[in-house]
Amino acid sequence: MNGNEEELNKSVGINAAGNGGTQPSLPTSAMYQLDIVLKKGNSLAIRDRGGTSDPYVKFKIAGKEVFRSKIIHKNLNPVWDERVCLIVDNLQELLTCVINYNTTFNGGHNSSCFCCRSLDVQLDLQDPHCPDQDLGSLELVVTLFPRSTEDREALRHNLRLSDLYRKSQLWRGIVSIRLIEGRNLIPMDQNGLSDPYVKFKLGPQKYKSKTIPKTLNPQWREQFDLHLYDEEGGILEISVWDKDIGMRDDFIGQCQLDLSKLSREKTHKLELELEEDKGMLVLLVTLTATVAVSISDLSVNLLDDPHERQQIIKRYSPLRSFFNLKDVGMVQVKILRAEGLMAADVTGKSDPFCIAELCNDRLQTHTVYKTLNPEWNKVFTFNVKDIHAVLEITVYDEDRDRSADFLGKVAIPLLNIRNSEQKAYVLKNKELTRPTKGVIFLEADVIFNAVKASLRTFVPPEQKYIEEEAKVSKQMLQQNFNRVKRCVLFLINTGSYINSCFQWESPRRSLCAFLIFVVVVWNFEIYMVPLSLLLLLTWNYFLLASGKEPREGSVVSVFMDVDCPDSEKKGFLDKFYAVQDVIITVQNALDEVACFGERVKNTFNWSVPFLSWLAITVLCAGATLIYFIPLRFIVLVWGINKFTKKLRDPYNIENNELLDFLSRVPSDIQLVQYKDLKAETSQSPSKKRRNNPG
Repeated sequence: MNGNEEELNKSVGINAAGNGGTQPSLPTSAMYQLDIVLKKGNSLAIRDRGGTSDPYVKFKIAGKEVFRSKIIHKNLNPVWDERVCLIVDNLQELLTCVINYNTTFNGGHNSSCFCCRSLDVQLDLQDPHCPDQDLGSLELVVTLFPRSTEDREALRHNLRLSDLYRKSQLWRGIVSIRLIEGRNLIPMDQNGLSDPYVKFKLGPQKYKSKTIPKTLNPQWREQFDLHLYDEEGGILEISVWDKDIGMRDDFIGQCQLDLSKLSREKTHKLELELEEDKGMLVLLVTLTATVAVSISDLSVNLLDDPHERQQIIKRYSPLRSFFNLKDVGMVQVKILRAEGLMAADVTGKSDPFCIAELCNDRLQTHTVYKTLNPEWNKVFTFNVKDIHAVLEITVYDEDRDRSADFLGKVAIPLLNIRNSEQKAYVLKNKELTRPTKGVIFLEADVIFNAVKASLRTFVPPEQKYIEEEAKVSKQMLQQNFNRVKRCVLFLINTGSYINSCFQWESPRRSLCAFLIFVVVVWNFEIYMVPLSLLLLLTWNYFLLASGKEPREGSVVSVFMDVDCPDSEKKGFLDKFYAVQDVIITVQNALDEVACFGERVKNTFNWSVPFLSWLAITVLCAGATLIYFIPLRFIVLVWGINKFTKKLRDPYNIENNELLDFLSRVPSDIQLVQYKDLKAETSQSPSKKRRNNPG
């Protein structure tokens, strides 16, 4: 606080005096730990000429500053969500909170009321010189712990365990949402129509629907799941937008859904009116309970118990293949330890913790302080809804005053896991393309039902709710262009090879091609199409078995920094945003085309044996079906199914089984990311040096 600033001496006092005789008093000579979560401010006072403020909060004990929050610029309703742990020697000391340079506040609470439990506190800001002035309020969560000598170690363990479960974000249920349609939306474009899409938000989770062009009555028919962290359900925020190319998207309307008013284990058809009569949304919402994830110590291992393991294997046995098709299996991963991590602190040490993610499931270990060789010994259990999902393990360094520092990451496809095998994984950079410093030791077990996994392969995969926004990247653009170029060159080379047969450049090859063409055309039957693909799969399988696995080339890496001065004119910014949208569209289109070509190739290259065996099964079944049943009957059944699908299920979600299958096949980039790196064993990982990612 500057010397010329006026400080108003009001404070938050924590005292031992009880409110009457009903509350037990606390000994004032003992040591206490005061945990405070600074959540947010509401309707703060204006202190800047622009009609806003740049608020921050300072905590003082006995006049000494012990904490300062980050500054939230130009906001009268700031959200901090910061946590501070304070040690209090004497409960008679006053905790003073100073906000926005020159305003302090006071609120009295009996310390015995919130000892060893959390208390939500809302403090009204007051100025002693102007007591009638409304300065807003602050929201805190305060917890007081005694710290006697004999209980100190036990309290520290309990606090870390509590912090672990707070960070781990264990949810209480799942809300399944099916977005059906919109009705009578207002027009936002000059043609009297709109290009609507919908955004959903539940806590930190977000979902964005596809865009339906040129309509006021869009049909989305999308399904997705969100996690419920609150037993009451929470508020689902829904907003509808109009997509505009080259300009900011137009806001159409919004509505909210209170999930606490919906009964569980039941599907609700809801017709939600947008505010100010701007249209209507039709949803199907189902709330279900779940026990999909869990955290335990290494000593409490579910699969180590033979009886429990047999029960789980029985649960996913082939005899139960058609019970609860969404419950494909379970994966248990033991996060044991890490060695030779990067030093992120000035002391040459780190405070590492791990985050394990499987699709939208996320669990976190406790933090091991001041070490480069942490031992966590935690067991995480996830429910598997898609056997083609990828388990991501990320190591961070905890920092109290800022966001955690990235130390390394590994990505492990579930189908690559070998049960009960303890393995050392070399940590990689954020893009999973280069090694970074450190090795993490993991042991995982996957138990799943192959029939359920096969059926789930042909339905749309689960989307991640929290992902980074797409950005213009010259590196990504060049990379995707080169991937498409490789696929196009392959097609060109194949066409040139076929054309060379027509040109008789090699008489022997042309003669063989001519004889094959005559025999195939003369004896062609439709069942030969899947058989030919089956032959290609078999050929590549034997090549793989003989050790002739094709190796992929390296990925082009190009980095470019783009400067955008704040003083640019608005017209130039509009053009820049338009070009940016076009580049992002082209960039994503190139990525989609490249992924499609690479996934088709990798299916026949046995990159994922499970998918290749599944393709063999489907092709064999297809060939047998076509062989014994005339084609006209198959086409007739297909046509009847397509025409009557809408009548049989009005809310059916259209999908393409072939594209859904190919979406499970990793592209070339994903193969590079999932490839294991071999650790050097000649020297201890904690002593050897590795280059940091570029």
